[in-house]
Amino acid sequence: MSPLDASVLPVGIRSRLIRNVNDITIHLLEAGFETPGRPAVLLLHGFPELAYSWRKVMLPLARAGYHVIAPDARGYGRSSGSDVKHEDDLRPFGTRNKVIDNLALVAALGYRSVDAVIGHDQGSPIAGWCALTRPDVFKSVVLMSSPFRGAPGAFPFNTANQPVASAPASSAADDIHEALTHLTPPRKYYMRYYTTPPANDNMWHAKQGLHNFLRAYYHMKSADWVQNKPFPLSSLIASEWEKLPRYYVMDLDKGMAESVGPEMPSSEAIARCEWLPDAELQVYSGEYGRTGFQGGLQGYRIGPVDQELQIFAGVKITVPSMFMGGRSDWGVYQTPGGLQYVENELTTNYQGTHLVDRAGHWVQQEQPEAVSRLLLEFLDRNR
Repeated sequence: MSPLDASVLPVGIRSRLIRNVNDITIHLLEAGFETPGRPAVLLLHGFPELAYSWRKVMLPLARAGYHVIAPDARGYGRSSGSDVKHEDDLRPFGTRNKVIDNLALVAALGYRSVDAVIGHDQGSPIAGWCALTRPDVFKSVVLMSSPFRGAPGAFPFNTANQPVASAPASSAADDIHEALTHLTPPRKYYMRYYTTPPANDNMWHAKQGLHNFLRAYYHMKSADWVQNKPFPLSSLIASEWEKLPRYYVMDLDKGMAESVGPEMPSSEAIARCEWLPDAELQVYSGEYGRTGFQGGLQGYRIGPVDQELQIFAGVKITVPSMFMGGRSDWGVYQTPGGLQYVENELTTNYQGTHLVDRAGHWVQQEQPEAVSRLLLEFLDRNR
């Protein structure tokens, strides 16, 4: 594997491969690398994105004096693990091992700590875990678009000394997924769909073509899709989840490619899309056309692997923390009470929630100037 061609990157951002990082090769983009000794910030992307998703905020952070590091996560892009199959061992993709990936990468680049770890979407919980487990290395954290839920549930308390109610026949999670199938029309939750074997092929070999699939997917979750007018849900029940768009709570008989296909923007709308011109989308479709999506989809299947993280039940994030999302992003609200948990319970040094106007789920791509300003204000406040 070779680095990403410089012609697709803004001047001042370079691509390189770092070998022997927790036994894999990590591909990263970086800016501000010309000046040794700078403080570092680590940017963690989500699904289905790449380090490339940070291209518009990296240079503003570098101009402010930071060495900005954005890796392709394990299983994505040009990092190792993208040749994974659905039936392969999930343990390398577990959260603990991904935290180790980031610790090893920081060390390989010659840092004892970074000023901030900033994670978007699937990268948000990884950033949260980095800050929760190693506050000595990750000095602050910004969670973007997806509220981090912390460790699995606390251990049952005082059960040796008082009667314990019998365990329910099924969990609340199982109940809601069963209830979704009884809606009209029947529905299913996208994260559960992403755990199934057909998901990768459905997107990789979409009937409309991979490039068009990604265009529709990114469009439908952006502020350009005017139907995105999110609001808090009252509780985690099927009748509330039913209010989510089809890219979150899908029709039961459709894959993701079919779910977003009807919202493919017109050629005129594509030409007007300044935040993701077709040449930039081609970077994504070129990389995912080569690798498929399974390396990223493994991250939705690691629940049993992550049960080991119950050792951190009750542990809070103590470093300076902030949440940021797009005002038109349903991801902020898809888990009722999730953002309030971050604000009021999970963190001890919380420094604000920011919902960015004219941005949907891809907030750092849709509104990079606003995101860069908020990140720099947070970093300056915590230097």
